[in-house]
Amino acid sequence: MTPREIVAELNKYIVGQDAAKRAVAIAIRNRWRRQQLPEDLRKDVTPKNIILIGPTGVGKTEIARRLAQLVGAPFLKIEATKYTEVGYVGRDVESMIRDITESGIGMIKAEQRRLVETAAKERVNERLLDLLIPNSGSSEDETDHDEDNTEDKTDHDEKERRKLAREERQRQKRTRDKMRIRLEAGELDDRNVELTVEQKAVPVQIFSNLGMENMDVDFQNMFDKIMPKNNQNRQVSVKDARKILMEQETEALIDRQTVNEKAVALVENHGIIFIDELDKVCGPSSSHGPDVSRQGVQRDLLPVVEGTTVNTRYGPVRTDHILFIAAGAFHLSKPSDLMPELQGRFPIRVELTDLKKEDFLRILTEPKHSLTKQYAELLNTEGVKLHFTQDGIEALADIAFEVNRITQNIGARRLHTILERVVEEISYEGPDLPVKNVTIDAAYVRGRLQEIMEKEDLSKFIL
Repeated sequence: MTPREIVAELNKYIVGQDAAKRAVAIAIRNRWRRQQLPEDLRKDVTPKNIILIGPTGVGKTEIARRLAQLVGAPFLKIEATKYTEVGYVGRDVESMIRDITESGIGMIKAEQRRLVETAAKERVNERLLDLLIPNSGSSEDETDHDEDNTEDKTDHDEKERRKLAREERQRQKRTRDKMRIRLEAGELDDRNVELTVEQKAVPVQIFSNLGMENMDVDFQNMFDKIMPKNNQNRQVSVKDARKILMEQETEALIDRQTVNEKAVALVENHGIIFIDELDKVCGPSSSHGPDVSRQGVQRDLLPVVEGTTVNTRYGPVRTDHILFIAAGAFHLSKPSDLMPELQGRFPIRVELTDLKKEDFLRILTEPKHSLTKQYAELLNTEGVKLHFTQDGIEALADIAFEVNRITQNIGARRLHTILERVVEEISYEGPDLPVKNVTIDAAYVRGRLQEIMEKEDLSKFIL
């Protein structure tokens, strides 16, 4: 997608913040541009990481969420607060690379499944036919078995036997072909068959001071190979047997080594990691300074963002060309409070603006699945027709902006609070309402929110 197309797609769901959308779109397009360069030049072109700065509720996380749906690349959204310095209890920073590699493995497996789907379906049909028409033994085998005891039989008898055996095989083939047609048409889905299913072993729990994500060896697969197979015969319908056999045949046709190699290459060249809440590991500018674990997370984050090799169960993964997009509100701290080396790894900084009354109005009406449309469709399932008038929407936007200004500013999330309060009674009474058409205008909105507004007015006079 071109940068303009990416921005147009984001505009369907996110209001405003054009600078952030442009920065993200250019970064995504640069991934494609780098792939078109000669090999020797390509390895020297590193991604320009982005840091999004802005208060809560203005669209930072939403941009990342929608971006994940747009790009056909491994994408991981994580919070910086879940990581701790090495030596502390908690996840280490390198585990984010292991997580995104798992995402890449899932994508490549899905792609490989589509490639082998036709062959797997044919093999599943053959196995189902074997279960539905079990052979009592080949007629050829019976012929060979009896040969020693038929020395006194004439050639005529031998020819007759072979003819009967051939007719039997042709009859079985015709029966199998008829059953195949019925099977593919779904006529046999309710018939039961006996299937041998391998029971999955209980995952082996390994406790250590490092945590499971730090172990590069795939212990689970190792134990699966060592432990004896536990097979169980089950009576299942053909419909359920098809799903079980499809899973088995697909796994058998997929080359695991190819999947691992492709996934690692995909993550190294196209991976995108969105690090949210970066300001929470950036200590405030106070006299005692930040605590050790915050500074430690930054120190551990630095080599990963700069470019290092992380060992995973699928092989070593280099992080030089993974794109990192960070975000934070930076209420109590500033981006300059980050370690200078870490700041240098995020050369592109974009400030997201506070939402105005006009933005709230647009959020309620413009996005593809706007909040007003969501509530209308939810209540429509009960037969309640919810209609928002223009002055009602303006009243919602006005009150949301005003409450944000007077109390804590939580951005667009305030609309969820306001709207939920407005439609609370309709949602509760919905199934039993005698009149199923409800109009939400300015008078209705202000009537429902009068109590909130009075409390806000009183709060100004409380010391």
